[in-house]
Amino acid sequence: MKVVSGEVVDMDEGSGEQHHIGNMTEVERFTDNELNHLKIIYHGMANKAALNHFRELRTKILSKEKRKNFCCLVSSVSHGGGASFVSANLAAAFSLDQTKSSLLIDCNLDDPSAKRLLPGEAELGLTDYLTNPNIRVSDIVHASGVPRLRVIPLGSHLESAAEYFSSERMKAFLREIRLRYHDRFIFIDAPQINTAESRILAELADFSVLVVPYGKVTKQMIRQAVDVVGDEKLMGMIFNN
Repeated sequence: MKVVSGEVVDMDEGSGEQHHIGNMTEVERFTDNELNHLKIIYHGMANKAALNHFRELRTKILSKEKRKNFCCLVSSVSHGGGASFVSANLAAAFSLDQTKSSLLIDCNLDDPSAKRLLPGEAELGLTDYLTNPNIRVSDIVHASGVPRLRVIPLGSHLESAAEYFSSERMKAFLREIRLRYHDRFIFIDAPQINTAESRILAELADFSVLVVPYGKVTKQMIRQAVDVVGDEKLMGMIFNN
């Protein structure tokens, strides 16, 4: 157990050790009003339609993907298409189940937003880890205000991110995350799919979900987005209005 910037994280220094949900320590959780403001789903929320939509998406993903855990890229067909909203709520949907936990990794250089899910400030994030070999994975995983949901913010280094994401350290990072947490489902919030960063991240992820902003993109743009991901790695598309 480690405390970083006043927030409890549940990874220790031991390499390759698996961690379990029952041992997770939570920070102060968000109130219902705070979750409503953040547009994050939760048990008992008034907007039952939104809650049920994301529960259904969770069920569909689990029915197709049989692994204990996985790494899912969430990207949009166009800029501002809602990938951050969808990725955060998919992570929240998986963490609703007390037998599951989730990890949201912010790789969205266009509009990094995962840090909003942290009750406090986070000094370090993913790009800090990728540029500094002295920073450990445990230093960048932060407890959110949502039970069983962990967050890795983008970090302070925003230049040359394509090179960061294509590095061997990035590949090793994803392997370590999956090895330590056999019951944790990983969601990557990525920029729009036609960027160099998202193309690299799509290769690293097990599969991708594409967010389509309803009425704002053409069929050709959707086809191009599917071509980037590839049929074998496309889990499906979510139309966001």
